[in-house]
Amino acid sequence: MDSKDVQDQQQPVHQVAEAPQAYGADHTASPHYRELNLATLQAQGMVTHDGGRTSVAEDFRIIKRPLLRKARASGAEAIRHGNLIVVTSAMPGEGKTYCAVNLAMSIAMEMDITVLLVDADVARPSVLKVLGLPPEPGLMDVLLDEQLEMADVILKTNVSTLSILPAGRSNKHATELLASRAMSRLLAEIASRYADRIVVFDSPPLLITSEAHALVGQMGQVVMVVEAETTTQHAVKEALRQIESCEHIHLIYNKTKGFPGNDYYGYYD
Repeated sequence: MDSKDVQDQQQPVHQVAEAPQAYGADHTASPHYRELNLATLQAQGMVTHDGGRTSVAEDFRIIKRPLLRKARASGAEAIRHGNLIVVTSAMPGEGKTYCAVNLAMSIAMEMDITVLLVDADVARPSVLKVLGLPPEPGLMDVLLDEQLEMADVILKTNVSTLSILPAGRSNKHATELLASRAMSRLLAEIASRYADRIVVFDSPPLLITSEAHALVGQMGQVVMVVEAETTTQHAVKEALRQIESCEHIHLIYNKTKGFPGNDYYGYYD
């Protein structure tokens, strides 16, 4: 694990330029296009392109910066699959999906990056639900059907730099599928096909599923969400022990209280 530098995020400091809005993008006629209700997401406290300088938006601007720095590293500092970022937690209910979606939305604001948000919590997929979309074919379908291509299930959105790969149908062999050669090939394709793409995976919790271990071990960077004042120290230590072979682990201390009435995210790298 890298050095334990703590970044204090209670007050925004610098203005960060945002990408232009993407309403009316050219792919709106595609059968794979889905319209996100950005106003609703903003009202629910999510990061959106036109949501302004909210505390959550500022927090995720800080959280994404070291992740992007490692993802873009080259030469001796380059890491394998550095642009594949998995968001997980020790237990359910700690806010990992919320953090994964917000992280993807925040990264999508960058001027020269596209983002693919993958729902890899195949037992209990929730990315589409959080975004207000119905279930769709996705990752599991591609792994199960050799004739199905990723392009057949990736959803374009009205945020032109953000695409979504749903979890797809559930399968009792999900762990084996996520650990399969087909999955490794898929990840290699995702990581290398587009040099400007960051891929954010919403993973199952580490301590209650075996799918998470199969997935996390293939990622370049791991973000573990820890719910403040709820997740036990034992659970955190056990979750970290299970992924200790991963070289680049980041922690988000979720739902902490910076001062009365204000939630914020503590970030540890």
